[in-house]
Order: sequence, then C-alpha cells, then structure tokens
Amino acid sequence: MNEKIEIMNHSSFRNTISVIFIVTLLFLFFAGCAAKIQYPSIRLSPSSHPGFSDDMLYDGLEHSILKSIEYLNKISSDRTFKFGNDFFTASHMIRSFEYFLSFIQTKPSKKDLESFIKSNYLVYQSAGRDSRREVLFTGYYEPFLQGRLNQNAKYKIPVLTIPDDLIKIDLSPFSEKYKGEKITGRLINRTVVPYYDRREISHTEALEGKSRQLAWLKDPVDLFFLQIQGSGSIYLDNGDTINVHYHATNGQPYRSIGKLLIDTDKIPRSEMSMQKIREYLNNHPEEIEDVLNYNPTHIGTM
Repeated sequence: MNEKIEIMNHSSFRNTISVIFIVTLLFLFFAGCAAKIQYPSIRLSPSSHPGFSDDMLYDGLEHSILKSIEYLNKISSDRTFKFGNDFFTASHMIRSFEYFLSFIQTKPSKKDLESFIKSNYLVYQSAGRDSRREVLFTGYYEPFLQGRLNQNAKYKIPVLTIPDDLIKIDLSPFSEKYKGEKITGRLINRTVVPYYDRREISHTEALEGKSRQLAWLKDPVDLFFLQIQGSGSIYLDNGDTINVHYHATNGQPYRSIGKLLIDTDKIPRSEMSMQKIREYLNNHPEEIEDVLNYNPTHIGTM
C-alpha cells in the first residue's frame, strides 16, 4: 500500500510531509521504484484507514526507515515524487521519515499509532497499475528471532560461525573435465574427506574448538529456517541486535524436508508451505530431530 502523509504542526502554517509504507519494509519500495517518480494513488478518508500496528516492537520498521533515509540522501534533494495530485521533494520525504521515526522510537501502542496517523497524516492507497487495479509488491523474507549471548537451559541451540577446519577445493586446476567444480571437506591424515553432516554437527562435539557461537536460540526449527533463508536478525537479551548471513555450507547435498513430509503423507502436497512445516513440527516435537537431520546440509554464518 502506498501512503502519503501530511502533517499539521501547532503553528498556523502547514508543513507537508510524505511517508511511504509497504508493510514494514519501506526501503524495498524505494529500492525497487527509485526510477519511477509517479505513484497513482487514491486518498482515503480517515474512516477508511487500514489498521496500523507493528508486532516487532518497531525495530524492523525503524531499520527500514533509516534505510529509506539513506537512499534519499543519495539523490538530489529537489527530486520530485508524485502521489495522486500531490508532489513532494526528496528533502520533504527525508523530513517526513525523520518525524515519523522520532514518534515510533517512543514505542507507541497500536491505539496511539493509529491516533497519531489519523490526526496528523493523509493516507493514500495505491490505485493499481491497470484496469483491474492490480498492485505488485516484491520483497525478501528475513526472519527476526529472539536469542541470547550465553547458553542456558532454554536457549541451547547455537548459531555457529564457519569452522576452522572446513576447506574448499577448486578442482579446475586438476583437470579440464573438472572445470567449475568444487568440493568442501576436511583434512584427516593428509586426506580430504566429506565434512560432518547436520546430525554430527548438531549432536556431537565435532566442532568443539573449531567454531564460535554467535548466539543461542531456543528452537532448532528457527535455526533451520534461518539457514534456509540465508540471513536474519537475532534480538539479544542485552538489547543488541546481530545480523547473521550465509558464509559457507558443509558441502553435504541438500534434501528437502518438505518433500520428506509429503512423501511420508505427513502434509498434503497441496498444503505444503513453511508455515505448514512449522505447524507439523510444533505438533510432533518428537519428530523434529529426524526431520531436520534428513537434510544433511548445514550452514556456517558470519
């Protein structure tokens, strides 16, 4: 949804400000649409406003606003953006984001947020790109997880860095037939052997002294999907946030746990999704270990 926001201050003049929302990922909108300065939209009456809330305590939204400001600071301050019949410069957009940022940093309640928007802003809804009023949004899912810096009885699933003994070998120099091929493994008695699989990494001390724990999670399913997605953010108990990203794999073949659950008639193919996998594993905790370890691939992060 595209929304333009106009704020009236306490003095007698009107200061026009604009804000763009796409769920909570504002930066994705600007990054994908920077070359297009016109956004067909329809002004909504206050009674037609959608509900505004944030179940992530505004942390993700704050990050997105800062990214949007970062983008806008890179373009000409007088570049114009059009919403409906209204035009706003990049400098106005920046002031808008900064004003809204100062408000959400107070961690307002849902009621206060909606009251703030209703009292101070004009909201615009995208009119769509064709006669059917279709709107296309694209985005990248990044999980946000709760974690701890130190292990305890509840948080005991480690987020590991790439281990010191993992090696990657480019086979191209050995023969033309291996051009573009690489293998990953570890060295034992001067011989390269396959690296440990997920089960060995998760349930033995194979990486003891070879890898560092970035953080500790409480749910092995959370870690699994963090690795599948390739990146995510972990909110720590000390108030800090760490962003983790894919660094390397153990070189083991990837096997889909979704396919496993379909083939074993645990989840119908027509219903398969990440949410369904989570739901099944939450309802069958005794199967979590075997299901996750069906995929021997393990990811080291950074």
